Amino acid sequence: MPVQSKTKKSPAKEVAPKAVKAPRAKAVRAPKVKAEEVVSKLRIRVRAYENKVLDASVKQIIDTALRYDAKIIGPIPLPTEIKKYTVNRSAFIYKNAREQFEMRIHKRVIDILNPSSKVIEALTNMSLPSGVDIDVKML
Repeated sequence: MPVQSKTKKSPAKEVAPKAVKAPRAKAVRAPKVKAEEVVSKLRIRVRAYENKVLDASVKQIIDTALRYDAKIIGPIPLPTEIKKYTVNRSAFIYKNAREQFEMRIHKRVIDILNPSSKVIEALTNMSLPSGVDIDVKML
């Protein structure tokens, strides 16, 4: 049988904190962009299995773009993509003996702002080493 206390407790009064007014922030308008100020970008993604070959070809691309006074952002290194493969060493008896191989794909991104036709032509006529993959996009 539960024991009840004979003393009555009065309900506690909660005191609400005073409301504090925060200063209002002024509305700021974004600057208007004129049609002539629209920035076009040439985004170049370079991929290779060897990072030394990749860095050499990125340097060649940057040197070509700087020769024609282009504004460059990058090279920005992207995360290395790693593909792992596990293979049995033996076909029949030694099932638990396995070998693991991996392929690393290194990536870089270069942005060229407001490219001129001379820059685009010079980049298309460049010869890069084999094993280097290039994606060029106009943004």
